[in-house]
Amino acid sequence: MSRRDYYDILGLDRSADPEEVKKAYRRMALKYHPDRNPGDALAEERFKEAAEAYSVLGDPEKRATYDRFGHDGLRGEGFPGFEATVFEGFEDILGNFFGFDFGLGDMFGAGRRRRGRAERGRDLGLEIELGLEEAAAGVEREIHLNRAERCGPCEGTGRKPGTKPVSCPACGGRGRIRHSQGFFTVARTCSRCEGAGEIIETPCEDCRGSGRTTVKRALTIRIPAGIVDGARLRIAGEGEAGDRGGGRGDLFVSVRVKPHPFFEREGNDLACQVSLSMAQAALGVTAEIPILGGGRESLKVPPGTQSGAVFKVRGRGLRGWDSRRPGDLFVHVRVRTPEDLTKEEKALLRELAEKRGEKLDRLEVKPHGEERPSVPEGRS
Repeated sequence: MSRRDYYDILGLDRSADPEEVKKAYRRMALKYHPDRNPGDALAEERFKEAAEAYSVLGDPEKRATYDRFGHDGLRGEGFPGFEATVFEGFEDILGNFFGFDFGLGDMFGAGRRRRGRAERGRDLGLEIELGLEEAAAGVEREIHLNRAERCGPCEGTGRKPGTKPVSCPACGGRGRIRHSQGFFTVARTCSRCEGAGEIIETPCEDCRGSGRTTVKRALTIRIPAGIVDGARLRIAGEGEAGDRGGGRGDLFVSVRVKPHPFFEREGNDLACQVSLSMAQAALGVTAEIPILGGGRESLKVPPGTQSGAVFKVRGRGLRGWDSRRPGDLFVHVRVRTPEDLTKEEKALLRELAEKRGEKLDRLEVKPHGEERPSVPEGRS
């Protein structure tokens, strides 16, 4: 009897890409799965056909052979029929959908006895807050956390010292309970032993059979210089102890850097704002600028400096934790206009304006010749 074309079985064109093949297989498998069609022999046959087609079209080498020689080209590779390996992909595609494991490997002699495995401990996380000076220089911080540690008296086994575990009577020590459904076996994790295959009859009195106890620990962690706000540090092996002898989890430390009252940070650069009087801006002045971490830097502000001018002080930013060269400090100038002038001061300003030919009673704004202002962000 002639066999159906694999592309026809999955409803595909021969130009279908691997992802289309996988989606078509999943669609067919869900439609004809025996659990959805109990007692339907035709659905079971369609399900087998879909699995066989996917085992070929889902493998690039087998697909190339099939495209060139058809079914005859696959006889040397164990066909007709399908392999247990195809169901590895089947479990990946459908396992979460149905909510249980498929014991299909057992049908083809590929089954393995499953025991409870050592499980890695849970990762822990915490957040610390730093000042900008601490973030720039780096700092050591002592932290305290409650975490699960391996129980000392039972050495993490959960058993009372001197006792041994016994084989689980519910699953016979296999860790799974199998049920026949359709043409394959469905294997569910044993609820009695939770897949370990063993049960503890006499639990440890200290940990009550869990193998772990909660302990308060103090750790000193090093925050590297130049760390940025939102950085996340991984401290290996400082999480919780694992189960059944598994390794420790990790500790993740999230860093928050508090806003500074004078400096703003942009990467490794810093910015600050300096206010000048009209006279200082017009005549020039030497400004003593505070430096993050202590000290001051002399900045010569030239005569005629306008409000909004920016001066760069090289190397006075931060040395980043991933960079050798420190950033720069950008000083933004704001010229203050006095609001509490005396009569004498107003007279002096009027005299200065008259000498410079500036009108104080009426100003005619010209459409050209002045720098065009930018639109503030967020407005149109």
